[in-house]
Amino acid sequence: MFEGIEFVNKELFWLMLLLPLAILWYVLKHKKQTAELKISSLKGFKTTNTWLPKAKHALFVLRLLALALLITAIARPQTVDVSTRTKTTRGIDIVMAIDVSASMLAKDLSPNRLEALKNVASEFIKGRPNDRIGLVEYAGEAYTRTPITSDKAIVIRSLNDIKYNTIIEGGTAIGTGLATAVNRLKDSKAKSKVIILLTDGVNNSGFIDPKIASELAVEYGIKVYTIGLGTNGTALSPVAIDPRTGEFQYGRVQVEIDEALLKDIADVTGGKYFRATNNKKLEEIYGEINKLEKTDIDEFKYYNYQEKYRPLALLAGALLLFELLLRYTFFRSFV
Repeated sequence: MFEGIEFVNKELFWLMLLLPLAILWYVLKHKKQTAELKISSLKGFKTTNTWLPKAKHALFVLRLLALALLITAIARPQTVDVSTRTKTTRGIDIVMAIDVSASMLAKDLSPNRLEALKNVASEFIKGRPNDRIGLVEYAGEAYTRTPITSDKAIVIRSLNDIKYNTIIEGGTAIGTGLATAVNRLKDSKAKSKVIILLTDGVNNSGFIDPKIASELAVEYGIKVYTIGLGTNGTALSPVAIDPRTGEFQYGRVQVEIDEALLKDIADVTGGKYFRATNNKKLEEIYGEINKLEKTDIDEFKYYNYQEKYRPLALLAGALLLFELLLRYTFFRSFV
């Protein structure tokens, strides 16, 4: 009955304790207010059965109902319709530059580096509903997989479709991957532009020097967060392809990440370098980046209050008038 209704003065419901007191008072006073005549026998008197003396208790019930309604009315029942409007005042454009070289199939993360990255990055994207995100793939060369867009479903679907392939030239061209990501953001009108560059190796390919790409990022006001992905020591990595099955053969390979270069890129552009040695650490890194790069959102709430006490007060008044009408007309001889 009161679903969706709030009471402003809930404490006034304590007045409902008056109702049982009123009932007790009515029971005690009723006998004193009723005249009694004691006689030895009713023989010789003509008796008639009438319901009117018993029905007069309905007058008290009407008065109790009116009192309960008045107490509910002064508790001020109301409904509140809240409408919310949000305004993003500081949008962020993000490009995720992902290394897709064969070494990303190493199994030091579960099930491998690339799949672990896709799982974590997918959750990161879902947590940025107000930002535009794009994807860049790179190995020995780089290309834009998804331009920056606010459609997260497209970005996540594109991310999930990333697989190692032989179409892209082998190697790790960090400079080319970074420059391609910069190219996607250079014309962005967003107040904050960010690149998350991830690699598990050293720059050994491409025709653009990573330091030149870093300078381009600085020129266009782009901040770069760099992530080195891979355990310390050796990792079970692809070393050859079985000519009979076409599948990778794995062996223990020393993990080599150019951390000095990644730190330099992050420092020059105002970003930060991270090292992810396992799945949990990778999740923590993306969580930290998520906290560092917050989108400012103004939320406006509009409250529309509708008072509901008037019908209760009117009904209580109507019951009291009806009770008085019955008392001084229909039950005049019995009350």
